Amino acid sequence: MQRAVCLVSLLVLSSAWILQADPVMSVPLTQEDFDLGRFMGKWFELAVVSTCPRYMQRKRGNPVIFALELQHVAFEGNFTTTATIFRNSSCQQTSTNYGLTKTPGRFFHHVARFGGDVDSFVVHSNYDEYAMMLLLSTEKPSGIKTTTIKLYSRTMSVRTAVLDEFKAVVRQHGVTDAIIMNQNKGECVPGQMTTPVTAEPQVRACQMC
Repeated sequence: MQRAVCLVSLLVLSSAWILQADPVMSVPLTQEDFDLGRFMGKWFELAVVSTCPRYMQRKRGNPVIFALELQHVAFEGNFTTTATIFRNSSCQQTSTNYGLTKTPGRFFHHVARFGGDVDSFVVHSNYDEYAMMLLLSTEKPSGIKTTTIKLYSRTMSVRTAVLDEFKAVVRQHGVTDAIIMNQNKGECVPGQMTTPVTAEPQVRACQMC
C-alpha cells in the first residue's frame, strides 16, 4: 500500500471549492521583507488544502477552527507554535518547534515519528489580518512528497478578497483538491470541558488517518 505523509496541522471541512490547476511553481516565494516579530502572536487556522487524500477525507468530518500561538525568543534560532484544539471532550494543547532558516519567512521542522522533514513558507501576510502558508513535506526513506497550503487569520473570519487570494495561491502551486473551510465552534480554553469534538494531533500521517 502506498504511504504518503501529511505533515500538517489540524483542519476540517465546512464548504469547498474545486480549483483548476496552474503550473506548479518551481521555487516557493516567501513574503517580501518578511518580519518575524510581526508574524508572531495568536492566529486562527481557517482553511487548508493538501495533496494527501486520506488526510483531507479525515478532516472533512470535523470542521472546526482552532487557535495557534506563535512565540519567539529574541536571538534564538527557532520559535514555538502551540495549537489549542478540541480533543476527548476538552481543550488540549500541542506544541511544535520550528527552526529558522537563512531565508526570512521560511521555517523547518522534523517529525521523527514519521521520518518526515517539513519546509514551511509564509507566502503572503499583512500580519494584522491574515497569513497564507505553504508546507512541503518529504517522507524518508521513501521520498514521498506532500504539499499543503493553509490560511490563518487573526480572527475567526476573513474577507472575501482574502479567500480569493488564497484560492489563487492554491492554483499557483498546482493543488487541485477541494479547499477545506473550518467552522466557528467557539474558542476553547485548555483544560476546560466542552462539547465532544473529534480532533487529531497537530501532525499526522496519511496511513495513520
